[in-house]
Amino acid sequence: MLLQLALDAPEHFAVLAQVADLVDIVEVGTPLLKRFGVSAIATARELTDQVPVLADTKTVDGGALEAHLVFGAGAMFMTVLSSASSATHNAVARVAAEYGGIVVLDTITESGKHSLLPDDFEFPDGIAYVAVHSPTDVRESGQHSSHHIAAVAQMHERGLRVSLAGGIGPDSMSDVIGVAPEIVVVGSAITSAANPREVTQWIRSALINPGRGWPWDSN
Repeated sequence: MLLQLALDAPEHFAVLAQVADLVDIVEVGTPLLKRFGVSAIATARELTDQVPVLADTKTVDGGALEAHLVFGAGAMFMTVLSSASSATHNAVARVAAEYGGIVVLDTITESGKHSLLPDDFEFPDGIAYVAVHSPTDVRESGQHSSHHIAAVAQMHERGLRVSLAGGIGPDSMSDVIGVAPEIVVVGSAITSAANPREVTQWIRSALINPGRGWPWDSN
């Protein structure tokens, strides 16, 4: 399982500088992209040593243009919404192939539904992962659910590789490890921690060595 660190605020770049050697993918979140544009991708790359960058564009239209922007700026991954048209999916996949980039299909707009993707959904060759995503606003409104974790198994049954995001941290790590997504996305559990490096070290160790307890548990 790969560890992806999600950055959503300018101060999170300081956290990245502390933990860059412990993560496999650095996500430039949608708020950062909206605030700084593709220069945020360059900043993330400058703070890491060859760690690939994901641009969380959540593309819904204008797929080719947005793909050229983010892949041209040095991102290796970008996201496109599953609810976008097949024409957009194909346009993004086509440009990704030109750059050797990777596309993640984000199902965030389908969150909470019994089936995140139609049974007849057709994937362009350039889409490598499906993001199973619990929305931030839903969680912050007090609606906490592990439905997105359970949905990983459904995606695996369909032969899909999964990126799992949304409220993931030490409290949910055992459940996450149990469904074994290919990518585990962690944001505030690291970026808001008193000691981001210590938390990141534990999460990375937990992904490699399942069953190890949280270091300051009483047991």
